[in-house]
Amino acid sequence: MNSGAPAISDADRECIRRQLGRPPRGLHAIAARDAAGEPTVVQTWPRLEDGTPFPTLYYLTAPQLVSHASTFEAEGLMREMQDRLADDAELAEQYQRAHDSYLAERNALESLGTEVSAGGMPDRVKCLHVHIAHALAKGPGVNPFGDEALDLIAERWPEHRHLLNR
Repeated sequence: MNSGAPAISDADRECIRRQLGRPPRGLHAIAARDAAGEPTVVQTWPRLEDGTPFPTLYYLTAPQLVSHASTFEAEGLMREMQDRLADDAELAEQYQRAHDSYLAERNALESLGTEVSAGGMPDRVKCLHVHIAHALAKGPGVNPFGDEALDLIAERWPEHRHLLNR
């Protein structure tokens, strides 16, 4: 499985292991780094080493960002986003494009033979961790809910802006 992605250093692997509290699974590439150069998002292979499908292409590793995503989820942000998705055709179109982009990128590594991407796309908002990871990996303008969550993190926790590296 060689896709031309930059090699992942032993230091990166150790950092990710510390962040996750376990060795990373299906690691393909570092998709985003913080201002200090530490990984914040990894890109995974569409299948784990044992062949199990793993459709989550982008995985959030920075513990503070994971915590912030969990806080937003507990506060009901996903429900509010879901409601807006149902009422805003332009937002739904942007979200569909995020889904299409995610699938195309994952399928370029290996097709899982499914139209399921991650995070509930394109019809639901199910996992802010995925949306934040996707937005950090791809940059602004790709995943509208990821961008929104990153803006909220920067606003609410300015001491963690260095993690966003935007």
